[in-house]
Amino acid sequence: MEIIRDDSRVFLVLNVATYGLFVLGFAAGLLFPGLSQARATTLEDDGTAALVGSVFDRPPLFALLILAVNVFRLSLLTIVVPSLIVPFAGLAFFGYWLVQTGVTLVPGSPEGRVALIPHALTIVIELQAYILVALGVFLIGRYWIRPDAARVTQRRQGYLTGLRATGSLALPALALLVVGAVWEAYSLRYFVHPLSQWLL
Repeated sequence: MEIIRDDSRVFLVLNVATYGLFVLGFAAGLLFPGLSQARATTLEDDGTAALVGSVFDRPPLFALLILAVNVFRLSLLTIVVPSLIVPFAGLAFFGYWLVQTGVTLVPGSPEGRVALIPHALTIVIELQAYILVALGVFLIGRYWIRPDAARVTQRRQGYLTGLRATGSLALPALALLVVGAVWEAYSLRYFVHPLSQWLL
């Protein structure tokens, strides 16, 4: 909380940018259905859809898969690792992922539209986790380029200060990702069908 208070303006900008890019991607998918269809085809071709289908009926395993993807593939490989090499690089990759995900989540059927009702909470929870990670890599970049912003004199010291801040922010981010993974797995498995029966 202290890190967020000290950089509340950056945190606010990251929130606006994160949800804004996601909505932009979603709107693009609605306006151009071919984009969403292309994403669905890609997920089929790369085996993602088959993998999800194989664990969908087992929520604990489904939740573990979601958590693993969100922690390692997105948080670490997409946001953090590039930013350890090139300042702020992970933020650009994160922005691209947000637009792409918005396009992907455009429903292609009535059942898909119903699924968005419980999934909206998943989106809010998980994006908040990624925003914390993004704040961490922003601080790595800022302190790396401007060590005086971290009240140190050397770039190496600024880099390490940013890493420590990222580590501190990673703990609540991980907690949010755990909650998001559990909610996503169980809500998609048990809530969507009853909602569909009621609403459609």
